[in-house]
Amino acid sequence: MAEVTTSVWATGQQPSQVQRRGRYVPESMRHPGKMLPSIAARVISTYTRPGELVVDPMCGIGTTLVEAVHLDRHAAGVEYEEQWARLAVANLGFAKKHGASGFGRVVVGDSRNIARLLPDLAGQAALVLTSPPYGGVTHGHIRSTRDTGEPGVRKWNHHYSTDRGNLAHQQLSALLDGFGHILAGCVELLRPGGVAAITVRPYRVRGELIDLPGHVHQVAEGAGLVFADRIVCLLCGLGDGHLLNRASFFQLYEARKAWARGLPIHAVAHEDLLVFRRVAKPVSSQKLQSLQQESTPASAQSDSSLRDGRELK
Repeated sequence: MAEVTTSVWATGQQPSQVQRRGRYVPESMRHPGKMLPSIAARVISTYTRPGELVVDPMCGIGTTLVEAVHLDRHAAGVEYEEQWARLAVANLGFAKKHGASGFGRVVVGDSRNIARLLPDLAGQAALVLTSPPYGGVTHGHIRSTRDTGEPGVRKWNHHYSTDRGNLAHQQLSALLDGFGHILAGCVELLRPGGVAAITVRPYRVRGELIDLPGHVHQVAEGAGLVFADRIVCLLCGLGDGHLLNRASFFQLYEARKAWARGLPIHAVAHEDLLVFRRVAKPVSSQKLQSLQQESTPASAQSDSSLRDGRELK
């Protein structure tokens, strides 16, 4: 565990597809909002030791879990959507087949109730590593006129879910409220001194910059976590005297449109890594206690029987 670290990590030296090739099942690329494996691996190596427990409350296709078991850590994840949870299990099996020594488990459920879904892990996690959703629709994969010779843009793999109970479908205020419930539950899973690391980046809505990292910072502190560090995780590559662009088609498209209107905006080329700690004695406040004790709000609950906390094998 290397607690002392630099403020900028060169995590984008290879494209996402290259980082996953031969390490994840090919179907993993369908998920529209995956964490870079290099970011997950660097966080886990920095803040945990072999044999310790890593938790991801919104694990998707299991990037955090896979990188943890490859580093001889143990991992547990919760995922709302069964299709992604099954891919996480497949990726853990793939990692085991290729020599990973750690153990991983995946539970299908609503992580706003994570402390109830993983009651046996209370006070055991050395690290919680996750990222909030950015909305129900993301950039996904595209083919433009340049690729096809046909007018227009074709998109696919750009939906998290069709379930309106998924946080990805909520407006910003509801998303942050739900994320606060998730983090409050994670506080119960963290051991004293344990780390919660959140990767997040700003985004634009109709040209307006949304400071999601700033909002998440406030939510995490409201959940009882203490801010410790902020690290820049590069999504671009570092070449010989220049940057290697990894921005998506739509990031560049929106930037060009803004420049044409006289607004000099740029495509985001990094993730903020916000690092928090659980203090030895958690912050005692009425807000924190209510967050930890509340169940999932009725308005956000799904009628699906998949939200029952089943562990997938």
